[in-house]
Amino acid sequence: MFRKARAIKLFRVVVTLSVLALLWRTVDGPGAMDLLLAANPVWLLAAVLVLNAQTVLSALRWRLTARGLGQSIPVGRAVREYYLSQIVNQSLPGGVVGDAGRAVRARHEAGLKRAGQAVVFERLAGQLALFGVTGAAVLLVWISPGGTGLPAWVLRLVAMTGGALLVGGLVLWAVSRRAHVWGHHVREWFDAFAVSVLAPDVLPRQIILSLATTALNLLAFALCARATGTGLPLTAVMIIVPLILLTMLIPISVSGWGLREGAAAALFPVIGATATEGFAASFAFGLMFLVSVLPGVVILLIHPRPQSA
Repeated sequence: MFRKARAIKLFRVVVTLSVLALLWRTVDGPGAMDLLLAANPVWLLAAVLVLNAQTVLSALRWRLTARGLGQSIPVGRAVREYYLSQIVNQSLPGGVVGDAGRAVRARHEAGLKRAGQAVVFERLAGQLALFGVTGAAVLLVWISPGGTGLPAWVLRLVAMTGGALLVGGLVLWAVSRRAHVWGHHVREWFDAFAVSVLAPDVLPRQIILSLATTALNLLAFALCARATGTGLPLTAVMIIVPLILLTMLIPISVSGWGLREGAAAALFPVIGATATEGFAASFAFGLMFLVSVLPGVVILLIHPRPQSA
């Protein structure tokens, strides 16, 4: 098992380095480096501040979700734990190790299963908001006068992703209706999601926090693009940027590095920018995300052994 885990981590590192090397050769790496070196530090600093705000709001969303599952997490501890999970996610292959650690450290009050559900549902709420914003933007652009202005393959990509989410949800719902053991487990997770996210007294706050974190994430990317010389129109921020960021969920690289840059290089020409500019903007975003988790390093130095719940 240990060897298998090491092999998976090594594979992700190799994938990350290979994709970045390939992109460097195909999208004019030296040109992208010039854009990065000439980046406006004011916009980059603004992106770091925005990403820190996004981390704090994500911590509040986790705290809200956990409360519905029987966990009472103080605000300060929630923020501290979220920073710790962010720095681990950004440092290790896979991008979810920090979240797993957050669940383990919060397990004592309601059990590991409930703690894990709180973490999963909190992250899921954020991703659903991200895709919801994308879908709404595509719909608004589609029905606006003058057509979409977007290539058909971009629309198909959004439609296929939405279709996959819908089909996946329907399959899980169908499984939850069955009487066998898997149906029981899935139904249990559905019930937990309903209590912690969809409950009438919780859902409005979940929506507000999720939309806010989504807006801050998109704004941070737009600021990094602006810093490297590319101004993004609102439609691009709401449609193209989410598609770029969603690639970070594919667990074959280190924190989405390489995949995110490849998506940006492929999608920036859709809005009239170059692949080189897309690569530079995405790379700047990744670097600013790393800078934004530095408070987690301070926390590690002050609290090398985080307190258990």
